[in-house]
Amino acid sequence: MAYDIKITGGTIIDGSGKARYQGDVGIKDGVVVALGDALEDAAKTIDATGKIVSPGFVDIHTHYDAQVMWDRMMTISPWHGVTTTVVGNCGFGVAPTRPEHRTLILQTLEQVEGMSLATLQAGLGDDWGFETFPEYMDAIEQRGTAINMAVLLGHTPLRLYVMGEESVERAATDEEVDKMQNIVAEALDAGALGFATSKAITHVGYQGKPVPSRLAEQSEIEELVRPLADQDNAMMQVNIGPKFYLKELSRLAQITGKTVSWTALLSGLFGDGGHRNQLERTQDLIDQGINVIPQVACRPLNFEFQFETPFPFETMQMFNDLGAGTREERIAAFESTEWRSEFRKNLLPVLRGWEDRTIIAMYEPDPSVEERNLAEVAAEKGVDPTDLALDMALETDLKARFRLSMLNINEEEISELLNDNNTVLGLSDAGAHASQLCDACFSTHLLGYWVREKGVMSLEDGVRTLTSRPAEVFGVKDRGTLAVGVPADVVVFDEATVGAAKIERVYDQPGGADRLRADAIGIDAVIVNGTLLRQGDQDMVDPEGDLPGKLLRNGQAATMSMAAE
Repeated sequence: MAYDIKITGGTIIDGSGKARYQGDVGIKDGVVVALGDALEDAAKTIDATGKIVSPGFVDIHTHYDAQVMWDRMMTISPWHGVTTTVVGNCGFGVAPTRPEHRTLILQTLEQVEGMSLATLQAGLGDDWGFETFPEYMDAIEQRGTAINMAVLLGHTPLRLYVMGEESVERAATDEEVDKMQNIVAEALDAGALGFATSKAITHVGYQGKPVPSRLAEQSEIEELVRPLADQDNAMMQVNIGPKFYLKELSRLAQITGKTVSWTALLSGLFGDGGHRNQLERTQDLIDQGINVIPQVACRPLNFEFQFETPFPFETMQMFNDLGAGTREERIAAFESTEWRSEFRKNLLPVLRGWEDRTIIAMYEPDPSVEERNLAEVAAEKGVDPTDLALDMALETDLKARFRLSMLNINEEEISELLNDNNTVLGLSDAGAHASQLCDACFSTHLLGYWVREKGVMSLEDGVRTLTSRPAEVFGVKDRGTLAVGVPADVVVFDEATVGAAKIERVYDQPGGADRLRADAIGIDAVIVNGTLLRQGDQDMVDPEGDLPGKLLRNGQAATMSMAAE
């Protein structure tokens, strides 16, 4: 049997956490058919001498729900070795959506995920080609994707679909809950990986209103997830919020018998050292057979923002109130001495000292202050840093940009979170907050910074953290390990150089909108379902042609499963 692709001379790390070993990989018909010894000839041979050969990386927390409809390559995730993504996180998505609600759902995504409304409208067009969740799944499958995708049904579009604009105003009636539960069951039958929702106070949608899922009572959520119990493979992803934490999540896990993964346990979120108590509570639940798994992140939670849409501050009611008003009212508030005083006085604990953690990212009237600390510049000028930031915003018609480090800054705490047996690495947010952050490079950052530079985990554990562990928690089948008989998702990388390049701003979104992105360093080759997708930092497939990614219905690609058998 001749192989389609043979990878020779590499060091194999199979994703299980076991020790590395020297060997070759043989791939035929999209499946790994030889591992260690691969004696046959191949149509294409990749020399991996001196390099690591691992499973493709699994990103469980992305927001490519809309972007996939205009960017089938799902940039930039494959650049960084990601071969499988999960979308629909935080309860957001674009299906089900009635035609008359399309603008509302896009305005919600604009606010809560930091996306450009013009980009969303240009990318999706007037005729989306789907309305229901099954139609959305079919549309993805028919269009094709560069990498694999599993889809969670989002609570926000579901609620808007059934309740209309009242979904952001009130609790659901029993009849509405029944309708939503039927749609959840329909979505699971169509291949949804599970259900996602959010109670996060940061999730504010159109006109400054809470996103629909935040209006749901606990009883509603409990009813909606009951269909998950009837599925062999399903799970929940949630964003925690007021009265929606371990007690409530445990109840959901017990009702369904499924895993609930919550976003996100970050350094500093519960105060200095507060994460340790959360890890202990998690262990107690797991000891009881209740799988409530926190997601953690390997990068600081940085947000680049403009005061036109100041996402980091939208947890504050006074900013919520501004979001419901006009642009002129927002500017008038920023000009007001009284409003500024209230702003300083009402800062939430997580935002206290924000000036000391803020970098001036872009200020066209004086580029010399760019990439400098806001508090330091304010001290030099002899002014209050809050006044300086707001004055800079006003002088640039709210276009000045700032970058704030909010959470996940203490490296000792991050190390503990990454190494805990009960956490799972997530929160790349790839596809969202495009002009504010770029954490789609989380995988190469983990390998380059935390594994090689900091030495907080072995390379074998680092690969497992990116592969089999997230696949296991989210129920993504046949992905995350290198083994004979499984789909050939493979990454070849250089452990001595792998990392994420400096973030840059580009203008490549529909309509010419901007986004932040980072190149990958040390990723030699990326293979998806036996097709060479990238090599030497170049795409090896036609973005307009057939693409190798699979839609993972209920966590698995049926055609690849049959091939493996």
